[in-house]
Amino acid sequence: METKTTVYLAVNGTLMRGLELNANMQLVGAEFVREALTEPTYRLWSINDRHPAMMRVAEGGAAIAVEIWAVPASKMSFLLLLEPPGLCIGKVRLSDGEEVLGVIGEAILCEGKREITTWGGWRAYIADLAQQKQVKETEAV
Repeated sequence: METKTTVYLAVNGTLMRGLELNANMQLVGAEFVREALTEPTYRLWSINDRHPAMMRVAEGGAAIAVEIWAVPASKMSFLLLLEPPGLCIGKVRLSDGEEVLGVIGEAILCEGKREITTWGGWRAYIADLAQQKQVKETEAV
């Protein structure tokens, strides 16, 4: 039986290109493959506006923007250990029917947090936060 040397990993938050924890992807030698959307069965929460948590749901889901990365299989556990508490690896279904590993959140992590599913992804949410902050600063002047 042949061992896979890389695995595809769907990331939906700070591991994405240009964001806070993307250096962790570089550290393990991961390579960006493509942007994608999940099938419309996921919901997304902001965990104190520091990172998102995505969960698959039976109702009320939407397609969430993700990035697919090729990660060396031997580095997956190290990468997971670098993730914030409450995030884990599970299977994620993409809009094209492909199933890959992905970063998902534990249900308890999302309790009482702001649901941000309607933004469709972490990048859109943090861009909106930045715009709101800029408006407030402009109004204060």
